[in-house]
Amino acid sequence: MIFAILLLLVPVSLALQYWVHASPLWNFAIAILAIVPLAEWIRRATTQLAHVAGAAIGGLLNITFGNAAELILALFVLHAGHSDVVKAQITGSIIGNSLLGLGLAVVIGSWGREHQTFKRERASLLSSLLILSVIALMVPALFDYAERGLYANPNPGSLDERMSLTVSVVLILVYGANLLYTLVTHRDVFAAAEGHARARETPARVWPVWQAIAVLALATAVIAWESEIVSHALDATAERVGLSTFFLGIIVLGVIGNAAEYISAAYFARRDRMDLALTITVGSSIQVALFTAPVLVLVSHAFAHPMNLVFGNPLELIAIAAAALTVNSIARDGETTWFEGVLLLAVYAVLGIAFYFVKA
Repeated sequence: MIFAILLLLVPVSLALQYWVHASPLWNFAIAILAIVPLAEWIRRATTQLAHVAGAAIGGLLNITFGNAAELILALFVLHAGHSDVVKAQITGSIIGNSLLGLGLAVVIGSWGREHQTFKRERASLLSSLLILSVIALMVPALFDYAERGLYANPNPGSLDERMSLTVSVVLILVYGANLLYTLVTHRDVFAAAEGHARARETPARVWPVWQAIAVLALATAVIAWESEIVSHALDATAERVGLSTFFLGIIVLGVIGNAAEYISAAYFARRDRMDLALTITVGSSIQVALFTAPVLVLVSHAFAHPMNLVFGNPLELIAIAAAALTVNSIARDGETTWFEGVLLLAVYAVLGIAFYFVKA
């Protein structure tokens, strides 16, 4: 019901932008909210296609479209020259999924229950991939620091770009290997939660393939339209509300691009399916780190503003590391309680406060 109501914001957003010519703040706010139901429709269409195509092809579809809303939004922001905002959005997505999304799912799912359980094998793999994500995102920043500080290179930009491109290729290969491992070679081990392709229940009504493709194409096109509005209104909105574009990227864009995932995770957690909730939230963080971010680096070289993986603000890397360590600590015993969900939300709140006061 909530997605049906939010879907009405799509025509409202387009009217404000092209007919009323409203202020950038209103354009930004309505467009960013309109992306949420569109992301949910992409999720539904992808689930329908995955159901028809099977787990392996479904996994590939989810790599492409699992974070489509976020990827499209990031591409438009990147095209507008805000590479730092895109990096903030990447950070916000990783910590938002792992801390906010999982925290809400655990609290909602465990409330009224003594505890909930999940499969340790899947949780262990997700935790390991999250740690790999931290290492992969830290190395380019440490490389940049070494070049500037230890080797007195005043402008290591070219080396940073080459380093980021190489690391991006490695990360995409690792994500592909993870897909092969969980959906093909060790599918039986992870049958309870076999990746994003099966992170949703079997649809009550299976759509025809043409319908799923049409919904997917239309929702993707409209998201691109809304993302263009958001990217053009970003600077004016930040100035109007007195917030940095860095904060908007890490909190607002990072959360909105994954809002549909949060709702799905909470829904499955409440139905005592924590395996799915964990896969949706932590799996989305891993997809952002190992696939979305590297793709953005590769694609950015077609723009006038190439992006690297060097996060200029150390707090971003600290936040990603904190998210990985917190999730690893909570996931190791194979069960959760509502208080552990509160701890996840508390870590996210503390990081959010810190980002609010950052002078980016």
